[in-house]
Amino acid sequence: MTGGKYDARAERWSETAYADAATYLARRGELVLSLGPPLERGELVLDLACGDGGFADHLPSVRYLGVDSSPEMVRAATNRGRDVVLGDLNDYEPPQPVAATTCFRAIYYADDRAAFFGRVAGYTERKFVFDLNPRQYRVDDVRADLRRAGFDQFELRPFFSPQRFALPGQAAGFLRLLERGGPVARLVLSVRFSYLCAAFRGGKNT
Repeated sequence: MTGGKYDARAERWSETAYADAATYLARRGELVLSLGPPLERGELVLDLACGDGGFADHLPSVRYLGVDSSPEMVRAATNRGRDVVLGDLNDYEPPQPVAATTCFRAIYYADDRAAFFGRVAGYTERKFVFDLNPRQYRVDDVRADLRRAGFDQFELRPFFSPQRFALPGQAAGFLRLLERGGPVARLVLSVRFSYLCAAFRGGKNT
């Protein structure tokens, strides 16, 4: 998060930012663990621009460290027992390498996207997972920046989970089927929703 912009909403950020926070963040958590090289129990995940760290509750099998540039968000996260520190995604570096880095709804905060990817590559051992709006950024351009940063493998999956409204189970299930629909999924992405992407090194994704 950008410090100051969301401070007034920090105390209940996760609850108010998503219509159904538990469902939305749980689906995201499943893909962070499984998309690209799978994460093992106990590995460390660094969550950049993490807000109040609510995502930590949906990554129970790994260790979580959140980073946010808003002191109010960090305070709200700490009050809930989440491990979140103050820092800006443009220059923050963890005290030790991490298995995975995540960055959601925030890569557009990078001052220089290529430099940001390069910095993330320097401390990320397994994979970098983020969301990508294909109507905002060309997938091929992002892939090229990732490759220059050293992430030579790239896996993406449509993510059709609404953020601002909750769906009944049948409708949510239908959207999940559409995620695997090839041309249909690309058509949906031309007007709404985003990809979840995993960037990593080497020829294997298991």
